[in-house]
Formats: sequence, C-alpha cells, structure tokens
Amino acid sequence: MSIFDKIKDALFKTAPAQNTPTAHKLSEFDQIVHNSRVEHARTSSYFYGLKVNTLSVYTQEVANWPDKKKIEFIIYCLNENSKYNKKNTSYSSNDKAGQEKDVRLAYTAQLFKTKLAIDDHDMERILQVFAQNKNWNYTVFYQWPVTALINQLARQYGKSGVSEKMIELLNDFKLKIQQIDQVYWEKERLKLIEKIDQLIFGSTASPETVKPTLFLGDDPFSAYANQVIQALPDADKQLWYQLITKASKATGSKPSNKYLLESKELFKQLGADKFKIVVNDWFLFVINLKEETKVHTYNNSDHTYSTTTFLSAINMEAIKGFVWMCAHFHDNATLNNLAKLAERCYKKMPGVGPAAAGIGNACLYALYKSKGLDGIGHLSRLKLRIKQTNTQQIIEKYMQQAAREQGVSTHEIEDMAVDDLGLVNGTREFQFENFTCILKITGVGKSELNWYKADGVQQKAVPTAIKDKQAARLTKIKGIQKQTDQTTSAQRDRIDRMFRTDRKLSFSAFTEFYLHHGLMCSLARQIIWNVTQAGKPASVIWIDGKWLNNNSEEITPDENGEVSLWHPALVPLAEVQQWRQFLTQHQIQQPLKQAFREVYLLTEAEINTRIYSNRMAAHVLKQHQFNMLAKTRGWKYSLLGAYDNGIENGMAELLLPEHGLKVQYWISEVNAEDAFNDTGIWNYVTTDQVRFVRADSNNVVDLIDVPVLALSEALRDVDLFVGVASVGNDPTWQDSGGVPALNNYWAAYSFGDLSELAKNRKEILGGLVPRLKISKVAQIQDKFLVVKGKLRTYKIHIGSTNILMEPNDQYLCIVPDRGQKSPTEGLFIPFEGDAGLSVILSKAFLLADDDKITDSTITSQITRK
Repeated sequence: MSIFDKIKDALFKTAPAQNTPTAHKLSEFDQIVHNSRVEHARTSSYFYGLKVNTLSVYTQEVANWPDKKKIEFIIYCLNENSKYNKKNTSYSSNDKAGQEKDVRLAYTAQLFKTKLAIDDHDMERILQVFAQNKNWNYTVFYQWPVTALINQLARQYGKSGVSEKMIELLNDFKLKIQQIDQVYWEKERLKLIEKIDQLIFGSTASPETVKPTLFLGDDPFSAYANQVIQALPDADKQLWYQLITKASKATGSKPSNKYLLESKELFKQLGADKFKIVVNDWFLFVINLKEETKVHTYNNSDHTYSTTTFLSAINMEAIKGFVWMCAHFHDNATLNNLAKLAERCYKKMPGVGPAAAGIGNACLYALYKSKGLDGIGHLSRLKLRIKQTNTQQIIEKYMQQAAREQGVSTHEIEDMAVDDLGLVNGTREFQFENFTCILKITGVGKSELNWYKADGVQQKAVPTAIKDKQAARLTKIKGIQKQTDQTTSAQRDRIDRMFRTDRKLSFSAFTEFYLHHGLMCSLARQIIWNVTQAGKPASVIWIDGKWLNNNSEEITPDENGEVSLWHPALVPLAEVQQWRQFLTQHQIQQPLKQAFREVYLLTEAEINTRIYSNRMAAHVLKQHQFNMLAKTRGWKYSLLGAYDNGIENGMAELLLPEHGLKVQYWISEVNAEDAFNDTGIWNYVTTDQVRFVRADSNNVVDLIDVPVLALSEALRDVDLFVGVASVGNDPTWQDSGGVPALNNYWAAYSFGDLSELAKNRKEILGGLVPRLKISKVAQIQDKFLVVKGKLRTYKIHIGSTNILMEPNDQYLCIVPDRGQKSPTEGLFIPFEGDAGLSVILSKAFLLADDDKITDSTITSQITRK
C-alpha cells in the first residue's frame, strides 16, 4: 500500500460496527456518502452530475460489495433523498446536505447501470420507494434515477417478465410519468412510458405476439402516420410495429451496419415497394408540415412560456431511422423526397435554428449511401441551397468520400452526378394517346410545358382529357419540370463558382458532361470556353452545331486538348469588347455574367499596402443580409452579437483550395443605441480590409503573389456584398429614421462614385436605353440615369438605385414593387440576374409618366417644394 493509500485509509476509516445489523448498515452507508463527498470536494465544488465511478471510495469499496449489499445501499440512498426532498423546498449544492443528496443520487444511478441480481422482493421494495415520492413533475428526471431504474428492469425482466405486484407498481409508475407536462423532458418521458409498456406487455402476452408500436410524439405527424398504420392489414401491421420499434432506436449520427441489415430484412418481409410507398408518403407529409407555436405552464404555476415546434423530439428520432433505412434505395422518387426533406428540415425556425437538423443529416447520409450517383447529384445541389456552414461541411465530406470511392476529384464527381432527367438538347417529350407534351428549358430556373395535338397544332392549356384521366402522370411531369428548374439554377451557380478555380477539363469529358449533356447543354452552349486549336489557345462559343470565335470564324478544337472557362480578367480589354459585341449582335443571353463580368485587377494603392486591400472598406452593411449573401457565395461567416467582441470575431472567410488560399474580409459591429435585434444580434456591421492568407498556415500573402483569378473573383464577391447589403441601397432609410450616426454614410453611398458592379450596369444601360420607349426622355449622365418626367426631372443613381429630383436634389423615396411586371421583359440583356438593373428601369418607366402616378406616398413627395 502506498503512503497516499495509508493516509486515505486513516482519514476515511469506516465507522465502528453498531449492535444491530440495520444500525451497522446505516452507519456504514452514511460514512460512504460522507467520504465520497469529501473526496470529490477536493477537486470540484460542483456536485450535480457527479460520476462516482471516478472516486476511489466507489472503485475500492462499493464496487466490491455483494449485490445484496448494493441493493440495500440503493434503498438507503432513495429513502434518504426522499427525506431530503420533504424537508427542503429549495435545493442548494453549496451546503453539506445538498451535496450528500447529489452523492446518493449519483450512487443509485451508477449502481442501476451495473449488472445486479435483484430478486422480485427487492425490486418491489425499490419500486415502492419510488412510488412514495410526492414530487411527480419534471424535476423527477434529475432528482431520481428513473431512467436507470427502468433500464435495469428491462435488462433483468425483459425476457422472463415481471411479477403481478411489479405490474401493479409499474402501472402506477407509468400513470405518474404520463401526468408530467414539461416539453423539454417530453422525449425522455415518452421513452420511459414505452419501456414500461414493453415490460408489462412482455409479461402478459404470448412470446410470438408483437407489441403494437406506434409513433409516440404529440404532433400532427403521429396522428397522420398512426392512422396510416392502423388502416393496414393485420399481417402488415405486425411488420410495421417492428419497423417503428427499430426506427425509434435511431440514435447517433450514423446507422450501424447491423441496423441497416436488420431493417432491410424487415422491409423485405413487408415488400420493398409497399415500404417505399408508405415512407415516401410520410416524408411528403413532413415536407409540407408547418411549425406550430404552443403556450406552456411552468411547473404548475401561473408563469407561461412559448415554444415553436416542428416535430416532437421522439418522432424526429423515429423519422431519422426511416430515412436511414432508405439508404438502401436509389429510385428517383425516394431520392427526390429525401432531398426535399433535407431542405425542409434545415429551414430555420425563430429562436430554434434548423427545424430538424438530425433528420436533415440523415437525409444527407442516405443520399450519399444510395447506389449510383443520383444521390450525389442531389448533394451537389443542396450544397448550394443550404446555407449553414456545418451542413455544407457534412455535404462536402460525403462528396469527398464518394469521389475517393470513384477514384475521381470532387469536381469530376459533381459533373458525373448531374441527372439529364431524360432531356435531349434541353427538351423532353411525353407521349399521350392524342397529345404530345414537350418540356423545354427556356432559361436558368425556367422552363415551359407545351401541348400539341396529334396533327401538330399547339394547345393553349393542358387538355381537359389529360387533366381528367391522366392526373397522376401530369403531376409526375410537373415534378420533373420543377426538378429541371432547380437543377439548372444549381448548375448555373456551380459553373459560376468554377471561375475561381481555373479548372481544366479534357475535351472528351467536357463534351460528355456539358456540351452534349441533355440538361447541361442549355447552359454550356451559351458560355464562352477556352479550347485549343492546332496547339494554340482559342476562345469559342457553340452556335448552331459549330464552334465560333468572336469574329464569327468556325474553329475546330483539338479533341486531345483541354477546355476551361474564358475569363475577362485574363485577356486584353479589346478581346472583352469583341465578345460583348458578338453576344449583342447574335442576341445571346448568357446564363451568368461572363463577357460582362466585373474585373478586379491589382491597383497602385493595393501594391503600396502590399498585404491588404482597402477597396471595400468603410462601408455599412445590413448584417443579416450580408450573412445570407456571404453564405450563398460559399463564404463562412458568424453573425456578430452584443454578447461578443466583434473586433476579434468579425471576419468572413472564403476557402480557395485550388490556390491553397483563404480570403478574409474583416468586419466590425456598429455599436449604436438599439442597433441590435431581439436576440442580441447587431443589425449593422462596418467593413474593413480584405486579406489573403495561406490555407495551411494562415500566413499573410502579398497581394502581388495572389493569382489573378483568385484576386478578381474574391473582390467581386465582396463588391457584391457591399452593392447589395449596404444601407445606402435602402430607399426608406431617411423616412424610417435609420441610425442617425450613419446618415452621412447613407448620403455619400447613395449618390457617390460607382463601384465596378455599377460601372458594368452603366455600360449595359448605355446600350439598352436607346432601344426603350422612354429613350426620348431618358439618358445617362455621369452616375445617373436622368429621366425627364411631365412634372419634374429625376436622377436615378446607377449604383444604389436611389433618386434625386431636380432642381434642388430633393430625395424621392420609392420602394420597388416586387410583384410588378419587369420592364426588361422582352428586352435583350446579354446575361441573367441583375436585380438592380430591373429596379432602375422600373423606376425610370414610372417617373417618365409621373403625371399618371396615383400613389399618394409618391405624389406627395413630387409636389412638395
């Protein structure tokens, strides 16, 4: 024995035996609790959640006791804690009695977790002690080892069954647990009830009988899904009971192989198709389910609190289990529903966050594990749709794993995973008896369904006969159309991000996955590509089955060469202008900004500052809007709150793995009075410098050493953040009061110098305005589109879209009507997606006929002198 053990033995020597056995035990048990409290207090003053298995008193004494003595100690601890609860209306872990109460609770929980041989008589004694507890409210879950006791019962009596006396005590136990109304313990409460029911059922039913098991949560899903189960034939019900039991055990972040194999065997007995029909119906129910707000009473008092729920916690676990089971499937319907379910579950609820992140994560796993690459295609789309950083990291991890399994890069597996959805050259035909339906892609996220009679005459609407007799097929076709629109939007964004990477593809891969792909061709054929011809580089675009350069000369690319995206930052300005003229001449609308893409080259000022750029500094942004924009563009950012130090924590980061770099955009909070929302998040942030650092070391990189594409694309993103999220774009800033301290910035930005984005917009307007019906009263002057109305002359700032009225530069507030038809509809614009351009034109058309405006909020400003 060591000297430390001798000292400890002397300090904690067991008290002398008393004359009677009961007195002896109590004295010894008191001493054990005392010694444990003292030993733990040496290292911690915090007793709640104590783990006694780390104490030498437990490992060297209690753990070595025979089971009978451990059981007596359990009953002693329960009785003593019952006495404590009766004496004390409030609990404190700062006094000796409260600490010893925590020690006793920890001992009972620990001993119940161990393998104990408890006879019926002793188990009945234990249950009776529990039954004597008067405080059957939510506090029972942390004042008594309820869960540990029921688990011990399940281990010991799960196969043999319990006695009639225990059934009586368990029913009383169950009744008391059922009466507890506390939403935060709902999952634990329902699981305990289910375990008690299982114990009682196993003691009264025949061994071959399957216990009826339904969804337990108190939510609309339980009501719906349980009704579906109850309506099934008895033989199917038996298998669904087992499947629900299996699904309810879906704990952890991933299923085990055992879980997947056992669940597969169950639904194979049922029939895989029958299983899929039901679970897909459940998934669609959850996808369309709305969250609900409930008011609860706090601990039977007059105090209430509200909670917003989507699904009960216990049903989230069960649904997660069924999602895992779907990892065995790869049909389009199931994969589509898994993708939609993931998106729904990551949708944020006020004060909660994602509605059901556990189910969403399970969907990502099932999509990754599904056979083939269709699931990976959905993951690729979800990566662009879901903004949470941790979710994007999960998706990226699965895609990297899938790429390794296929022996390709993540870029290549994303190429391979794009489903053509049955389209050929951007169209798909659906044949009916007397009609043909043609689905045609018309733009990014846009398509149309056209119906034709057998003689080729086009119908104005869906034929009545199709609506009446082919409703199910029509619904399926519309689903394909919706998926087509989602895919073109997602793939446009993916191609746009490729500008950062300077990615190169083999000509054969490009032809297969882009140029002649049934869906991707609708995007790829409107884009300028770099190819090689006779070993020399050439920039080309596909028109009418031919490759043409910007002089309309036909080019034949080398089939063994490489293909990459053409970028205006890497070519002379004259070539950029030639491509812009070419697109305008041929009326080619690109799915993204390419020929008209903003370019950000290193400036003299940035060469002087050397390691940072102040080009986008000193702006004020709406933080929530900035956050959404940043995540949409793949940047990592955490909202700044009044609870942290924004100067230290404020930074948006973009990883550029192809270049081994990270971009950092420094952000600080605007610490003004009431400039934060109800959750303590600052409404506004100010911007500072942009830096590039090494991804592996965080060492700062000289700007002159940053690749041209990486610099230009990063600064373009930052310019976009400022151009969209700046408070200077808010037309209501002055009327709403804004933040007085920021009024000077608002005025300076609203009518100040044009950014690169705005300069680009100005060039587009220069070619567009002369073709408009307002051309006689509208012209570009410096930073403004000037419109001469009947009543006044207006200057619309090309950057912020805000308006000044002549002759005194009076501000005119007009809030754009999102539902109004865009004046650019029907006009040729060489790229898609500039909302600011539409706003400017909408305001210009409105103000050109200012004498016809009837909105008093506008006319009162125009007539004011």
